[in-house]
Amino acid sequence: MQNWKKILKNSITDSATLAKYLKIDKKEINKVISKYPLRINSYYLSLIKRKKDPIWKQCVPSIQEVRLGLGKRDPLLEEKYSPIEGLIHRYKDRVLLYVSNMCAGYCRFCTRKRQVGTEEKVLKAKDVQKAFRYIASNKKIRDVIISGGDPFVLGDKEIEYYLKNLRKIKHVEIIRVDSRIPATLPQRITPELCKMLKKYSPLYFNTHFNHFQELTKESRRACDMLADSGIIMGNQSVLLAGINDDPKALKKLFEGLLTMRVRPYYMYIPDAVKGTYHFRVSIAKALKIMRELIGHTSGLAIPHLIIDLKHGGGKTPLLPKYIMKRKGRRYVFKNFENKLFYYADVK
Repeated sequence: MQNWKKILKNSITDSATLAKYLKIDKKEINKVISKYPLRINSYYLSLIKRKKDPIWKQCVPSIQEVRLGLGKRDPLLEEKYSPIEGLIHRYKDRVLLYVSNMCAGYCRFCTRKRQVGTEEKVLKAKDVQKAFRYIASNKKIRDVIISGGDPFVLGDKEIEYYLKNLRKIKHVEIIRVDSRIPATLPQRITPELCKMLKKYSPLYFNTHFNHFQELTKESRRACDMLADSGIIMGNQSVLLAGINDDPKALKKLFEGLLTMRVRPYYMYIPDAVKGTYHFRVSIAKALKIMRELIGHTSGLAIPHLIIDLKHGGGKTPLLPKYIMKRKGRRYVFKNFENKLFYYADVK
């Protein structure tokens, strides 16, 4: 058995085992995991430096998950936009393939909390074929995202099966993989996996780091191997209350990612998902954080701030306000240092 498989197999999934490593309230943990499962592997557990630090809050169940009762199961209406099992088609030109509901660790803020880890499963062969036929029959689809759960909990052969069949569909121009594995189980990124992925270039890989404590020598090695294989890498983080809702922490994260050849791509305002409401950050605070990032680090290190609108409204970018006043062709701007500048536009 490969090293990553051993680590995954020996993950902590119950309060009694977790209590051997962390000082927790087992009764509270049990209340939570009776509804929302627990999985922490030994690697990610080792990143915890103190109680309720940014890593702890991302992976250790909190009683607030079941106490607050706010939010909805599926605020983005993914199920409404799922014409067949395992496929979400919300935008005309792209689809998401939900290939597995398993992850290397169950993040407490997961937007698909209603599905992930509840009954561990992968997409059935008959449903996979239906998905391929659906994509092949709709020539408007040019972009396919392989997601989950985490598709990289599958074996190399299973992952290649998806890539190989999608590459056969001529109108599919872009294939993306969404995986948090480089942050939560970097040992999964092996030379064999990278050799296989390289065959399907160009391949876009969006990973998910939320805090600079997740940037380790192991995660750097994983990202280096992927980048050396010609894979184009981006990062999708979530702005999480009490974890990374601080411009200094985010600056350190985003600048660190660039040194690993991972471009900060999206930073999401948390979705209003039931069981995750305590992680939510206000739009006003998110915009304030962006203002403290823009101009204070390289543009390469600035992700798009995104809110995914409820009821299937889709991803919508947000930016701080820089135009303070306009009169005819004359604009008044406030720059990143909060100084006023005048600008006369062309006729």
